[in-house]
Amino acid sequence: MEGEDGDVGIALAETGIRFVFGSVELTSKLIDGTYPDYERVIPAGNDKRLEVESGTLAEAVDRVSAISSERTRAVKLAIDTGSVQLSAADPTYGTATEEIDVRFDGAPMEIGFNARYLLEILRRIEGGTAALELADPAAPTVVRDMVDSSALYVLMPMRV
Repeated sequence: MEGEDGDVGIALAETGIRFVFGSVELTSKLIDGTYPDYERVIPAGNDKRLEVESGTLAEAVDRVSAISSERTRAVKLAIDTGSVQLSAADPTYGTATEEIDVRFDGAPMEIGFNARYLLEILRRIEGGTAALELADPAAPTVVRDMVDSSALYVLMPMRV
């Protein structure tokens, strides 16, 4: 089809839409319903804030998670004023720990995340600094890009 010229036929009905171009036909069903209220899953009461360079945290998570179990990819963050100690353990491969500098305004806490999910978020932070808004080790964490206020991610913790 690349480089071909011709007409595209479009047929629209209440339940679907169809595009026809030469011998190619594309049909799609239209979704009927209300869009879910996604704002309900964004926590509003997370009163602890951790600010960190997203690249620094991503690199540390990547290094430490190399030891974690392939099944869970669990990484524990022991958060304290001024630092986070990341750790992972596997009965076969041993343990790994790394400490990085952060800004944190809450009481010390420990929380675990799936390293793969945390890395996916951190790699999308384009502003360089990420803000993690936390409540407790079992509550969802909100991750924000400090430069792009429209970027918001919700990350569920896991037991480690």
